[in-house]
Amino acid sequence: MISVLRDPVFRNLFGAQVVALTGTGLATVALGLLAFDLAGADAGAVLGTALAIKMIAYVTVAPVATAVLGLLPRRAVLIALDLVRVAVAAALPWVAEVWHVYVLIFLLQAASAAFTPLFQATVPEVLPDERDYTRAITLSRTAYDLESLLSPALAALALALVGFRDLFLGTALGFAASALLVLSVALPSAKPLPRNGSWSAATRGIRIYLATPRLRGLLAVHLAAAGAGSMVFVNTVAHVRDGLGRDASDVAIALAANGMGSLVAALALPGLLDRCADRVVVLRAAAGLVAVLFAGTFFAGGWTTLLVLWALIGAGCSLALTPGARVLRRSADPADRPALFAADFALSHACWLLCYPLAGWVATAAGVTTAFVVLGVVTGVGAVCAWRCWPTHDPEVIEHSHSSPDGGVWTHSHEFRINEDHARWPELKS
Repeated sequence: MISVLRDPVFRNLFGAQVVALTGTGLATVALGLLAFDLAGADAGAVLGTALAIKMIAYVTVAPVATAVLGLLPRRAVLIALDLVRVAVAAALPWVAEVWHVYVLIFLLQAASAAFTPLFQATVPEVLPDERDYTRAITLSRTAYDLESLLSPALAALALALVGFRDLFLGTALGFAASALLVLSVALPSAKPLPRNGSWSAATRGIRIYLATPRLRGLLAVHLAAAGAGSMVFVNTVAHVRDGLGRDASDVAIALAANGMGSLVAALALPGLLDRCADRVVVLRAAAGLVAVLFAGTFFAGGWTTLLVLWALIGAGCSLALTPGARVLRRSADPADRPALFAADFALSHACWLLCYPLAGWVATAAGVTTAFVVLGVVTGVGAVCAWRCWPTHDPEVIEHSHSSPDGGVWTHSHEFRINEDHARWPELKS
């Protein structure tokens, strides 16, 4: 898997991702402490609002930002967005009011919503070979999982030496290091797109996404993963502390079990994808998440079984979501990839925006067992819709017909990429 780090451009881009993730992990810890410092007993409400603002920024900003910034020099745009994140992170230690937090969090997440899809769309152009790209996205997933495991420990070490507000300065340094690493490489130029109106450009990626059967299936998989993942991220604290009567350190252990399951699955994924099609891996993982959630209604009352369930959810989400980048890569021409990655970023976070409050409301009103059932149903709906939307026969090379300039019809095969000219591809298949 680490063989892809021999490519100097990808190595620096991956380094940029790692240092930015480290900074983000420090900010996550610092934000919770800042909320408590400003709001005391209302810190949970502040954090919940900040999380909602983050998701709203992700859903609304990503497609628009890609349309506006997509034709500009890619390296310059990524560096500028990193510098915006540096400025916002450096301002967070000085806030004195809750509304300051909300404004800065929106600016920070809006910059991330513009940065992340463009960054993701760059990697398949740097590593055009699919085997290399598979290992690259697996390495990226591993970095996310390790960040979730190690950032709290790193923050704890830092807090032994500095105040919690100084952690935001660590976040700013992470984004600054990311900008320097991006500056050190030459990135592919933006591909020209048809000249359309601003609304057409902003919605281009979403229209391509929803016109592509395999991507409609992928969106349903995002819903399934959001249903299962929300159970972990929203309800772990209350269930471990109140339901099981365990202490705060056990909350971290439960979340670490989820991260460990995701990490193990990510490490196994390249070999699995060498043997199995993306559709098979993704849909079986989604079905497995349904089974785990319904099993939770019977087995989540024990500490050991809860750790097993959380690890299985982490593994299932990793197996279901990580191949999605390969599916996006093969579903569009390079010119459309930034818009398509932005559409996936926005639509997938819309699923989380739906499932986060649902998980919390149901668990609070009716208990954790009911939450397992309700989220199991949501995950099941996503899995079934994915199975129905994603064609069983889903080749990259599709023979199809075009009208020729003289009014005739000619048929050919090529490596199929969705764009607006091919938006009705099921009708074009021969």
